[in-house]
Amino acid sequence: MPKTEKSTQLPKKEADAQKNSIYIKKGGNGGARENAGRPAFEPTDVDKKQVEAMAGYGVPFEQIAVLIQGGGISLDTLRTYFASELIRGKAKANAQIGKGIFQKAIGGDTTAMIWWSKTQMRWAETQKHEVTGADGAPLEFARIERVVIKNG
Repeated sequence: MPKTEKSTQLPKKEADAQKNSIYIKKGGNGGARENAGRPAFEPTDVDKKQVEAMAGYGVPFEQIAVLIQGGGISLDTLRTYFASELIRGKAKANAQIGKGIFQKAIGGDTTAMIWWSKTQMRWAETQKHEVTGADGAPLEFARIERVVIKNG
C-alpha cells in the first residue's frame, strides 16, 4: 500500500466557516487590543491571610470576594484561587469554638455539657404522648362516618 501524506488543509466545513466569519486577534489579557482587558488575577499572601480570616469569622463568600484587592473579584475566582483558605479558615474557627465549649463542659458548665451531649453524642430529649379517654381508659368511638361535601 502506498503511504499517504497527511493533509494540512482544513476540512471543507471548517474552511468555509473560517472564510465567512470575522476573526479578531485578542490581546494578552483577553481584550481585542494588545494589553486591553483585565490582567490575570494573582493572589498575594496578604489576600490569602485575609480570605482565611474572613472565612473563619463567617463572612459570606460574596462579601469576601468584594473585599479582595480593592476592586473585588468574582465568586468563581474566589473559589478557584482561595479554595483551601476558605476551608481552612472555617475549620480553624470551628476548632476554636469546639475547644472552648469542650473546656466549659469539662469544667462543669451544665449548659455546655447538655449542648455537647446533644450535638456530639447524639443524645436527645424524647417525650411520649398518649391520648386516652376519661380516667386513662381507652378512647371509645360510638359512631364513625365519612361525610362528602360537594360544592355547587
